[in-house]
Amino acid sequence: MSEAHLHSQPWSFSVLVASALVLTAFVYLRGWFRLRPAFSRKAVIWRPLSFISGLCFLWIVVDSPASVLDHHSLTVHMINHLLLTLVVAPLFIAGAPFLPLSFGLPTRLGCAVHRSTRHNAPTQWLSGLFRHPVFCWLCAAGAVIGWHVPVVFQLAMRSHRWHDVEYASFTLAGLLFWRPVMQPESRWPRWCIPVYLFLATLPCDILSAFLVFCDRLVYPSYASVTGLLNLSPLQDQQCAAALMWVSVTVAYLLPAAVITIKILSPRHTHSQLQMQGVPAGPASPLSSSQAEVA
Repeated sequence: MSEAHLHSQPWSFSVLVASALVLTAFVYLRGWFRLRPAFSRKAVIWRPLSFISGLCFLWIVVDSPASVLDHHSLTVHMINHLLLTLVVAPLFIAGAPFLPLSFGLPTRLGCAVHRSTRHNAPTQWLSGLFRHPVFCWLCAAGAVIGWHVPVVFQLAMRSHRWHDVEYASFTLAGLLFWRPVMQPESRWPRWCIPVYLFLATLPCDILSAFLVFCDRLVYPSYASVTGLLNLSPLQDQQCAAALMWVSVTVAYLLPAAVITIKILSPRHTHSQLQMQGVPAGPASPLSSSQAEVA
């Protein structure tokens, strides 16, 4: 890999990225403050904090001085991938950005955006597709596997443009993946989410296991650079794979366990029976459990 690829992106591009992130934060906050009086219960303070934190982490990955280190270490490169999918994307979703961003735009432009998303058939179709758990799962798995294919990985390492496309796809895949988990559709059974999260660990587990136990360097880009943390290129590869293995397992299975516990709780079972029109009698365990909680 040439020395040019080890340097940060051009100064003009860096200013452009930082300006875009600052402008996005300004539009979001403007819209949030406009919505807050009307939606005081929903527009709680943690939503803008989540969204702004997501923008900060995104800047760290794509445009900060530390972003160039991913060309020196696969571990740093993997950390960036994990930040985009496990941190940036959930923070953006927690910030509920659609309404604040649309209301933060100039009035005419914001109204046009809002109308186009509500009364446009192709937009509605795409919205339904992007909410479908199977599509979201396939996008996340495809991003993980696709960008770690050696030929594709090398392409992103040689070109700043493809490197940006790689990071954009990981961010988008993370947004799609976490959407069914954090904002589930009522038409999908709740037990689908733990299964969805468990299945999502499988592609990462397979890739991680291959990189950990492989006795050769999979990505030649790191063969001729000075490794960080006093690790050899092969050790750096194993460290990156182990980091992904542990991080993804915890990030996916922990919420799956929490959701499963909630599903199996007596309160959830009682509410499901009520939705189905089956009352819990006064002598039933469900009603006694509710009385104890009350």
